[in-house]
Amino acid sequence: MKTVWINASPWKKEIVTTALESGADGVVVARGYSSKVKKLGVIQTIGVDGDLKLGKDVVEWEIKTKADEDKILALSKTKKVIVKTRDWTVIPLENLIAQTDNLIVEVKNTKEARTMMKVLEKGVDGVLLNTRDINEIKKTIKVVKDVSERIALQIAQITRVEPLGMGDRVCIDTCTTMALGEGMLIGNSSSGLFLVHAESVENPYVAPRPFRVNAGPVHAYVRVPEGKTRYLSELQSGDEVTIINHKGLCQKSIVGRIKVEKRPLMFIEAECKKKTIATILQNAETIRLTQPGGTPLSVVELKKGSKVLIFTEEAGRHFGMKIKETITEK
Repeated sequence: MKTVWINASPWKKEIVTTALESGADGVVVARGYSSKVKKLGVIQTIGVDGDLKLGKDVVEWEIKTKADEDKILALSKTKKVIVKTRDWTVIPLENLIAQTDNLIVEVKNTKEARTMMKVLEKGVDGVLLNTRDINEIKKTIKVVKDVSERIALQIAQITRVEPLGMGDRVCIDTCTTMALGEGMLIGNSSSGLFLVHAESVENPYVAPRPFRVNAGPVHAYVRVPEGKTRYLSELQSGDEVTIINHKGLCQKSIVGRIKVEKRPLMFIEAECKKKTIATILQNAETIRLTQPGGTPLSVVELKKGSKVLIFTEEAGRHFGMKIKETITEK
């Protein structure tokens, strides 16, 4: 997910309050002003005495020559780098984006920010907006936050469905209303996750709860921002999760609460390109997977050959972060 920092130096209270209200990720402030920001709201500060220390956690570097590109590349291995330029061209940035992350590019307006989000289709990790225009701050934050990560979902065919006994099932109630075709990626293994649909479907049994994904038992994985996974049992109020639609577009959401209850479970297995993946979900009509095209399909209607959306990658996680290692999960 992309980052937006707002330059609030020299100090102007309205700049900070606009950044807070519009959803900025941080504000850059001069020495001594981090505490003033904290009195207005909770937001990350970047400065000599900020939450992220300039010169230590974050460095600024201006591109003038090819040597500057090399220096930025080296710095970005361990720090976030605010990239500046007097006469901006996209080519140096393309060279950097192709080789590294942690790049925050200084921009003056929404137009420049939009361009930075599209470089090499990947875009920079974030922008630092340097303007005193309140409307430009609002527009830029919206433009950057509307840029969604996209992942490649695949179609799998159900090969096995079996009822199980009772287990501890987790519901994720978020601070986001989900539409048809949206849910979360859940599975027994981080290498194969099913798109479990949100409870946004009208049915005769219970009222829709479009903020909820009935996710599965406590052991299961769920995909969260930055391509990581968490165990469902680890989640708590205030954590971030990733909502994904049937086209693979992702957005961050905040966990409002987690509900763990004993419920009857069912085992679901599917195959995609000769790879077998599995998950366990609650055995109830209101629990649904997602079909190609975004149509929800109740787990009680699953049968051999049913087509559902999944996400696969090579196995190997250490504390939720993807790593390269030999690992077998059954």
